[in-house]
Amino acid sequence: MSSIDQSGTYRLGDRSVKRLGYGAMQLAGPGVFGPPKDRPQAVAVLRAAIAAGVDHIDTSDFYGPHVTNEIIREALHPYPDDLTIVTKVGGKRGADGSWLKADAPDELRSAVQDNLRNLGLEALDVVNMRFMFNPHHPAEGPVEPQIEALAELQRQGLIRHIGVSHVTAAQIEAARRIVDIVCVQNLYNLVHRDDDALIDELAAEGIAYVPYFPLGGFSPLQSDTLNALAQRLGVTPMQLALAWLLRRSPNILLIPGTSSLGHLKENLAVAAIDLDDATLGELDAIGKA
Repeated sequence: MSSIDQSGTYRLGDRSVKRLGYGAMQLAGPGVFGPPKDRPQAVAVLRAAIAAGVDHIDTSDFYGPHVTNEIIREALHPYPDDLTIVTKVGGKRGADGSWLKADAPDELRSAVQDNLRNLGLEALDVVNMRFMFNPHHPAEGPVEPQIEALAELQRQGLIRHIGVSHVTAAQIEAARRIVDIVCVQNLYNLVHRDDDALIDELAAEGIAYVPYFPLGGFSPLQSDTLNALAQRLGVTPMQLALAWLLRRSPNILLIPGTSSLGHLKENLAVAAIDLDDATLGELDAIGKA
C-alpha cells in the first residue's frame, strides 16, 4: 500500500476519493495572481500528484484568474477516469489582484462556463459556492439565490454536485433545503478550530469537510509545541499538522497545495505518520490553548 492509500477514502458526490488530495491555488503567480514563474514546474507538480495516486484536485477559475485551470488542462487533459476536479465560484479578481465578490446569478453562470472552457470539460464534478458576506470569517446572510442558480445549472447537466464554502451551519442547512450538498469548504487547521462541532455534525450526515488553509495559508502555522513534537517524530511541523487533520475526523478531505515537487512529496507522505494517543492529545491542546 502506498502512502497516499493509507489516508483512506471518503465519499465526494457519487465517487469515493482518497482523503489526501491536491489544491491548485499555488500554481498561479505571487498572490494567486498572474502566471507562475515556472510553468513547466507547475505542470510537473500536477503530473507527479496524479502519478502518486491523487484523485481529487481543488481549483477555481479565479485563481490567476484562469491560470490554474489552464495549467491543469495542459498537464492532465484528457483526464484520468477516476479524477475528481472540484472548483468554486462566487468571486473574481480585480485588475490589481484584489479579491471581489461575484455572486449574482448571471456571474455564477458565466463563472461555470469559464471553468468548463478552461478545464476542457462538458460538466463539472463539484462546484463549491463561495460566500463572501465577510471576507475574514463566515457571516450570516441569504444563500438561496446563489444555490438556486447553481441548482438550475445542475439540472442543465453542467454541474454534477454542489458544495458550499465560507459558510455557517445555518447557511448549510438553508442550502440543503434546496439541493444535496456534498461538501463544505471552510477555514480549519490545528490552530483555527471554530468548526469543531460542525465537522462532527457533517460527519454524522455523511458530508465531506474540506479545510482550506490546512497549513495556515498566507500566515503559516506557528507553534513551539508543534515544532517540538515534529522534531521528536522526525517529520516537519507542516507534515505533522496535516497528519493531525487526517486523524481529526474521517470526513475530512485534505487539499494541501504547493508548487514544489519536494513539498508535494512531503505532503503526500503524511498518511504514513503514526500518531499515538499522547501525541494526538498534545496536538489537540494547541488549538484549545
